[in-house]
Amino acid sequence: MNTLPFPTDRPVLFFDGVCGLCNAAVDFVIARDRHQRFLFAPLQGELAKTEVGPEPAGGWQTLVLRDGGVTYHRSSAALRIALHLGGVWRLAAVFRLIPAPLRDVVYDWIARNRYRWFGKTETCRWPKPAERARFLQ
Repeated sequence: MNTLPFPTDRPVLFFDGVCGLCNAAVDFVIARDRHQRFLFAPLQGELAKTEVGPEPAGGWQTLVLRDGGVTYHRSSAALRIALHLGGVWRLAAVFRLIPAPLRDVVYDWIARNRYRWFGKTETCRWPKPAERARFLQ
């Protein structure tokens, strides 16, 4: 995994490393990120502690995207990721017409149930050898 200082020129997706849904989302992004723009970091890692903050008392309930010096949370992060992926995924931008608080109601409902529906692992996702340069600690 990469231990370089926080890069500001590439989007960084902070994800819950023990969440089955979050790990599937990382796999989804990796598979569709044709230009390998995204970097990834678990919310349980040291970089997240300094860049995102300590884990909330109730655990992580969001993914966080740092992009161009701006931090996006929840549905806004997901929609920003879709824009970066391009192609048909850009169509998700239509959901930006819905105010974030309304979008986040659905996001929060999924977040509350994600461990039950998608499982939870004991340790954070470990990158495959070909992915290691894209993962930050």
